[in-house]
Amino acid sequence: MPLDEDVVESIYREHGPALRRFVLSASRDPQLAEDVVQETVLRVWQHAPEVTGSLRSYLFRTARNIMIDNYRRAQRRPVETLDDGLADSAEAVERVDELLNRVLIEEALLRLSSEHRDVLVALHYRRFTVNEAAVQLNVPSGTVKSRAYYAVRALRTILDEMGVER
Repeated sequence: MPLDEDVVESIYREHGPALRRFVLSASRDPQLAEDVVQETVLRVWQHAPEVTGSLRSYLFRTARNIMIDNYRRAQRRPVETLDDGLADSAEAVERVDELLNRVLIEEALLRLSSEHRDVLVALHYRRFTVNEAAVQLNVPSGTVKSRAYYAVRALRTILDEMGVER
């Protein structure tokens, strides 16, 4: 015979704080503690005829079993990520590819001469015009154009040596 709602409410009121402290001592997660306490009281409500002996010890034993079940369940599952679904995994692969490309480009830029690197950074990363780059680098605009041309050629050669495909 199941317990009525008033009895369950009194169990929750009397034993809930002690159960919560017990679970928090093991998990340190307040949300998890509240979930375990609620699940414990729910199980007691569902299995009331099976309770023999001290109700408090039964509650603590049930809470302990729920925590063990939750731990085992978490160990069986793969690690959850913030992104879910296969569409999101495709986005993750794209992000990894983008990061890898950035690393390769940075490494290739470091192999360029400082003059070539400065021109490419000014034109392509800072989005300066040729005239703005000339002012920033304190060189004539024709020099910026020629350095950019030769820098791109050198960058292509370096990327080819690194095995990067276009």
